[in-house]
Amino acid sequence: MRGRSTHRARFTGACRQEGVPEEVAARFWDAALAALPRHGAWFPRTELHQGGVLGLRVRPAPPLRSDIRVLLPPRPDARRAPARKGPDLPALGELRREAQREGADDLLLALPSGVLTESTTASLLWWDAGTLCAADAGRHQLGGVTQALITGLATARGIPVRTAPVTAAELPGHEVWLVNALHGIRPVSAWIGTGVRAAAPEQAARWRELLRTLEEPLPPTRRDAGPADRPAFEGRTTT
Repeated sequence: MRGRSTHRARFTGACRQEGVPEEVAARFWDAALAALPRHGAWFPRTELHQGGVLGLRVRPAPPLRSDIRVLLPPRPDARRAPARKGPDLPALGELRREAQREGADDLLLALPSGVLTESTTASLLWWDAGTLCAADAGRHQLGGVTQALITGLATARGIPVRTAPVTAAELPGHEVWLVNALHGIRPVSAWIGTGVRAAAPEQAARWRELLRTLEEPLPPTRRDAGPADRPAFEGRTTT
């Protein structure tokens, strides 16, 4: 796992905003990690449901990809809560399926002004010469944990990092990445429906190796957890 403490803080902070005490959410999070299977390929998700119910959903991991084909925004981003992961997941899933019907893997989201925010599943990064750039849409985007890890790696190595608004018209000619916790770094390999050729991913392989240096093992399993500490929906799987 990468960025465990940051994922934990994002989840417990969102729970606190919904009235669940942070210490309750933190205790649940720790129990959920301890309950995860230690073998196989899984894509778990902690959840807050109606009535303050906390749940763990253990899903089979989808196949990992080393690149991504992207559709440009067909319409302005209509999410209700873009800065929080969860409330808009059904709508984002439908947008992603729409992109797949067009031959893409995902699509970018944009404000009415044309400023890009992210994709339905990942944060947007690109290279401008030797500067690593991150999309800036203010409160209209999710704080990506993997994006923060990558920009932190760059800063630690003295590589310039810039956060700036960007539109789709500004990206051709640049190495563009979509990054998230599941796939890590995926360079854009095709801009579907545009006729624009994607730039070669000259930086991606090196940065994947750097990102791997941040991997940390899951904590020990907790066989002695009591009923109050066991996560709800343990072992539940969906596709």
